[in-house]
Amino acid sequence: MPWVTRSDNGDLLAIAGPDMLLLRTPVELRGERLTTVGDFAVSAGQRVPFVLTYVPSHLPLPEPVDVDDALRSTEEFWQSWASACRSTDQHGEIITRSLITLKALTYAPTGGIVAAPTTSLPEQLGGSRNWDYRFCWLRDATLTLLALMNSGYFDEARAWRGWLLRAAAGSPAEIQIMYGLSGERWLAEREVPWLDGYESSKPVRIGNAAADQLQLDVFGEVMDAAHQARLGGLQDQAAAWAFQRALLAHLESVWRTPDEGIWEVRGGPRHFTYSKVMAWVAFDRGIKAVEGFGLDGPVDRWRRIRAEIHEEVCRRAFNTDLGSFAQAYDSDLLDASALLIPQVGFLPPEDARVQGTVEAIERKLLRDGFVLRYDTAATEDGLSPGEGAFLPCSFWLADAYVLIGRPADAQSMFDRLLGLCNDVGLLAEEYDTVAQRLVGNFPQAFSHIALVNTAHNIVHAAKPCEQRSGNVRLAEAAE
Repeated sequence: MPWVTRSDNGDLLAIAGPDMLLLRTPVELRGERLTTVGDFAVSAGQRVPFVLTYVPSHLPLPEPVDVDDALRSTEEFWQSWASACRSTDQHGEIITRSLITLKALTYAPTGGIVAAPTTSLPEQLGGSRNWDYRFCWLRDATLTLLALMNSGYFDEARAWRGWLLRAAAGSPAEIQIMYGLSGERWLAEREVPWLDGYESSKPVRIGNAAADQLQLDVFGEVMDAAHQARLGGLQDQAAAWAFQRALLAHLESVWRTPDEGIWEVRGGPRHFTYSKVMAWVAFDRGIKAVEGFGLDGPVDRWRRIRAEIHEEVCRRAFNTDLGSFAQAYDSDLLDASALLIPQVGFLPPEDARVQGTVEAIERKLLRDGFVLRYDTAATEDGLSPGEGAFLPCSFWLADAYVLIGRPADAQSMFDRLLGLCNDVGLLAEEYDTVAQRLVGNFPQAFSHIALVNTAHNIVHAAKPCEQRSGNVRLAEAAE
């Protein structure tokens, strides 16, 4: 509870330790039961301003903001920024809205894009799957780059790539799966017991313990992001390749290790299929850097490791009874991340195992028209079962439809997902098909990244699913 006072000119000050909020308004305010209230009348065409400003409590009060000038300059900035978007098809408005969301989730000084500006909004109302998403995930790297570059926003893509390289820099053995907006590493998770949580969904968490997990797929994401940046013409940094070589050297010694996987499970490490596929991607992109860009590296050794990973995944992760790639080695459970296997180039879309995986996920993980990440009741993820449909997974199914030649199904899924956007075009992390409402942290960058990329996959020449698989280059698609 802050201490509320007034400045000499009547501004309202709310102070608590190092923090202060400053409220300026011509409306007469008064205190009432530890709240601040005011009564006023406003007529048609009249505007009454309220300006709330954060100030470190030890600093002098800032000069007042001219509300009309601030609104005008804000509108001019966003209109100018949005006008540069390349999206001109029938979905141009919603694509532009998603790109505006990504820009607004960007911390301008560093280029870091926060996964969501909220914490602990539940994945199931009343449940415990409530996480702090106010950080930047390496996993989002490649798809973020492609969404920005294909839409014409190369400055933002360059800033994001720069954040990625700085945040992950250091010993490859200490790489994390997420960092703070400036690259902070200390993200210790703690619970806030005195808060009830959104609609009584406890616990409320600050920080995220998944930052300490081993998730092998981030090695592939970093290498793929660097590869796509080169293909897109972003200026490379000499030190970046040395760092990437160091990543691959470390991955050589750990790719056989079980990990917590893309979904950051808390039920113990396993040999997750997607983690191994992305380890394959890491070495594949290193090989392509040598072959396509003349960079120096032990390419023969990398080829041997790439072949070894590929053989092992196809042998241990493909379940012949299901006719599909499973969630993990020697498992009979499915996982929506397997939809990305053709998109990252591990197998071609026409491969029968890819087709079988799509069909199995349609049978087992498609609920009320949307795709679940996995069956939380059958998977030991260390948490109580139950969550909404993770929206990017449904976009991934639409992308898979594009790749395997089912464009009508891709369009139908995409249209269904667009129908979930709220009145101002925003998406959360998940959708509760029973309550028929968005759930999870909001707005979710990954959902909007997926929306932009799927839109490009369906109607544009530059298709991210083909760019990642190596079937087409960004520069070629742009021509």
